[in-house]
Amino acid sequence: MADVPQWLISTPTLASGDSLDEPWMFSDGRLLEDPGHMKAQVSHPGEKRTFVFSVIEKAPVVSEEVANVFRTLASNDVQLFPVSVEGESERYFVVNANKVIDCIDDARCREVHHYAEEDPFLEDAGEYRWIYGLRIAPSKTEGAHVLRPKKFKTAFIVSEEVKNALEGVGNLGVSFERVTAPDGGNDEQRACSPLRDS
Repeated sequence: MADVPQWLISTPTLASGDSLDEPWMFSDGRLLEDPGHMKAQVSHPGEKRTFVFSVIEKAPVVSEEVANVFRTLASNDVQLFPVSVEGESERYFVVNANKVIDCIDDARCREVHHYAEEDPFLEDAGEYRWIYGLRIAPSKTEGAHVLRPKKFKTAFIVSEEVKNALEGVGNLGVSFERVTAPDGGNDEQRACSPLRDS
């Protein structure tokens, strides 16, 4: 992997080229109004992938084949918005996970860091700044196949079923980290993370 440059995509914009009013909205975990067709630039050339996160705002951008996985297995948990990727004739989509669920199992996480009350960003007070070894409680996920955890919405979590289907598509620009106990069975969940250069 070290000699394969990472294919990176910029945060999507409106088709006109104007920035979205809320460019971070695709990681906010809420139902969105359809922004209409969007476009995205390739910010770093490399091997084209079927699933990547945009560079700054971490919007999930996927090929049509990957979008079909989300349509089939998680239609109630996501919205799919078309986006044209610079230089690509293939259709791509931004995936908006629209469920935020309070499911983090603090006691089982390896290391948890919260925003302090005196943090300059008061709206973040009490939320998680970062979590190492994220763990969630499957019993609290309400059967969702795709979700973002409350107070740590940067995590994009999928069910084992979705993970297996995505791996069946292949050529992903993301990796998966288990966030439930290994004996979780069908309740296992995985956090998607961008592939790192090795």
